[in-house]
Amino acid sequence: MLLFRRPGALQLRKRNWEKFQWWTLIEALIHRFFPFMSIPFEAETVEAVFTPLLGDGVFDPDIAKHLGELGQARPCVVLAFPPKAAGTYLRSAAIAAVGGQLVRTVHAQGGRDATFYLPTFLLYYAAGIPARPLVTHVHMQALAANRHFIEALELRPVVMIRSLPDMLASYLDELEDQPLRPDKWLNIKVPDSYPGFTAEQKGDFVIEMIAPWYASFFSTWHDYAATDERVLFLHYDDFRADPAGVLERLLVHSRLPCSREHCQAALNETWRERAAFRYNQAVPGRGRKRFTPAQIERLRRLLGYYADLGPLVERLIPPL
Repeated sequence: MLLFRRPGALQLRKRNWEKFQWWTLIEALIHRFFPFMSIPFEAETVEAVFTPLLGDGVFDPDIAKHLGELGQARPCVVLAFPPKAAGTYLRSAAIAAVGGQLVRTVHAQGGRDATFYLPTFLLYYAAGIPARPLVTHVHMQALAANRHFIEALELRPVVMIRSLPDMLASYLDELEDQPLRPDKWLNIKVPDSYPGFTAEQKGDFVIEMIAPWYASFFSTWHDYAATDERVLFLHYDDFRADPAGVLERLLVHSRLPCSREHCQAALNETWRERAAFRYNQAVPGRGRKRFTPAQIERLRRLLGYYADLGPLVERLIPPL
């Protein structure tokens, strides 16, 4: 429950005061009967929760300024990775490196196409919950509302680029175990008949139904990174070749720098505990073996709808 300072300490702007008068009574009752539940927030922070957003998720300028000041004061790690791009491993290593805390920063896991949840961030920035550095891992596109949120809180997202056939092959592996569980879906429902599909039908399904999300994901982030330096792109092949160097870059970008040696120690610690996590096979080129040449060509045509992806196509579909 989000509560505020003792009665009388909450001074909101006059234009919004009427909306919040009833909190005075609630505060008095809470402090009288449940004092242990009180979390102090500044008036501007409370206002950020209850003030409606403008079109496309734009914050009121004064609220955005306040949120930006909060974001600058406490850095965090935001991994905006697509599924099956080493996100679980890297987030675990980042947590080990900075002594961080994994936080689910979305309203709900839902269909896994994430949108940030403001109260979770306000707990971190304004109430110090958790006390350790926040580390979050979200499957999120850089759509307009998400960009406004990122900019308001001065977040510095990191995105991983991996071969699209390899990611889809890993996704197919995950769907082999309980494919009808909603937490395994990606912005769509997996049909009840999926377990009975042939291997080729399953490949067709992810290409026609899942791959378009990946194409839009990379297009939105590529557009955003072209105009805003707050986005850092990492490459999966670089991570395989030099994991400590990639983790070091990620943490420097997140304003939580660690030495290369410390990063290597964190990776080693995380790898020793790999049995507790769902890591990818990390085998380059496995997508070429899983999908037919015709299916690979369909993926290439799909990416072709996004002309801006031109520079990334060879990384997303590596040549033979």
